[in-house]
Amino acid sequence: MEFSSKLLEQAVIEVSRLPGIGKRTALRLVLHLLRQPETQTRQLSDALVSLREKILLCKNCHNISDTAFCEICANPARDSRTVCVVEDIRDVLAIENTGQYQGQYHVLGGKISPLDGIGPGQLNIRTLVEKVRLGQIDEIIFALSANIEGDTTNFYIYRQIENFPVKMTTIARGIPVGDELEFTDEVTLGRSLMQRIPFEGSQKLN
Repeated sequence: MEFSSKLLEQAVIEVSRLPGIGKRTALRLVLHLLRQPETQTRQLSDALVSLREKILLCKNCHNISDTAFCEICANPARDSRTVCVVEDIRDVLAIENTGQYQGQYHVLGGKISPLDGIGPGQLNIRTLVEKVRLGQIDEIIFALSANIEGDTTNFYIYRQIENFPVKMTTIARGIPVGDELEFTDEVTLGRSLMQRIPFEGSQKLN
C-alpha cells in the first residue's frame, strides 16, 4: 500500500497494530478521523493518553479502576465474602451484564499456559490464596473459560486452597467447552452462575 503522506502512513501503521484491524480498515478509520472536527480527534487522543497515564489496578481484586479500590469492591452492598475468579476485565463486564451476581471478583490477569510461557507466578494467584488463608472468603466461584488452560488454572488454585475451610464452586457447563467467557450470551452466563456446582464434582481430580 503506497501512501502520499508519511504522516498518514504512520497513523495507519499504528492503528493497524490493534487486534483485528488490518491496513485497509486502519486506513478507513484514519481517513474518518481526518474528516471529523479537530476537537473530536483531540478528545480521542486525550482519552487514550489519560487511560495509559491514570489507569490503576484495584488493590483488592486487580480489576481496572480509576481509584485505589474499584467501584465493585468499594460498594458496601456487594458480598465481599463471595469471590468470582475470572481471567480479565472482559469477563467481569460479561458477568456484570447478567445482573445475576452480587459478590466481588478476583482478576487473575490470564490463565496458566506453559506453551505461551505463562506460569502461576505471572498471575494474581498469590493474593487470592492469601485472602483464603486469612479467612476473608466463604466461597470461591471458578469462572474461567471452559478450555484446557482454564481447567488447569482452576485445578492449580484448588490444590493451593483445598485444605482451607472455603466453599469452591464452578459455573455450570451450560457454556460450551472451549468457548471464551466473554462471548457467552448473558442469559446462558447468568444461568450458569446461578446453577453453579461444587468444584470437586465438576471434573476428575488426580
